[in-house]
Amino acid sequence: MFSLGRTALRNISQKYFSTGVSLQAPTVAVVLSGNGVFDGSEVHEASATLVSLTRAGAEVACYAPDIAQMHVIDHSKGAPAENETRNVLAESARIARGNVKPLSELNSSGADAVIFPGGFGAAKNLSDFAVKGPDMSVIPDVDRVLKDFHAAKKPIGLCCIAPMLAAKVFGDGVSITLGKSDDGSGKWPYGGSIEAAKALGASPVEKSVEEVNVDEANKIVTTPAFMFEGKFHEIHDGVSKMVNAVIGLI
Repeated sequence: MFSLGRTALRNISQKYFSTGVSLQAPTVAVVLSGNGVFDGSEVHEASATLVSLTRAGAEVACYAPDIAQMHVIDHSKGAPAENETRNVLAESARIARGNVKPLSELNSSGADAVIFPGGFGAAKNLSDFAVKGPDMSVIPDVDRVLKDFHAAKKPIGLCCIAPMLAAKVFGDGVSITLGKSDDGSGKWPYGGSIEAAKALGASPVEKSVEEVNVDEANKIVTTPAFMFEGKFHEIHDGVSKMVNAVIGLI
């Protein structure tokens, strides 16, 4: 992980700080989906993304859709909170320390890459995968942003369940990872998503929590993160590798 981090930082330094080259560091957009694993962005994945980006020398710009959450989950009980509604943008501001913009304002001319942390918000607020499975749809701004960055040949990073967004938008042949199939150990409880991705035409590759999958043709980088029931540092290390691989593609 540390060698990858040093490589990413060196690449940035060579590209952006060499004589005769623009002195501006790359800007990476981070698309959040709320605040909290069960109804928004997975906080540790989001934090690992932000930490790894700034450690590598990148500037960060956070975005989130200005829409209502699908529902609100009481995380102490793992159950819906009755008669409560929350806004995805307002909740995402908690992670971004208030510095978050509406997703409607994001386009490829304003950033060198885009990253989508995971959490059920990606499957409930950015899409309806949690409800409809392979019959899912993504919200218009997510569809637009992914297609925009892809057309501009700018890198896209996704972790945890968020790679399902790429499976839906790009479909045939796109290479992603959602971790591994359920092996009965209880460590890979979301293995069913792999079959859903295949149904959408994607080509999921089984990877361990510390690994990344790089689709070089599409400039899409993915890692399992909390698709694996692992320890916090394991998830952080995998997300960091994903971030560094994204930066390496800029």
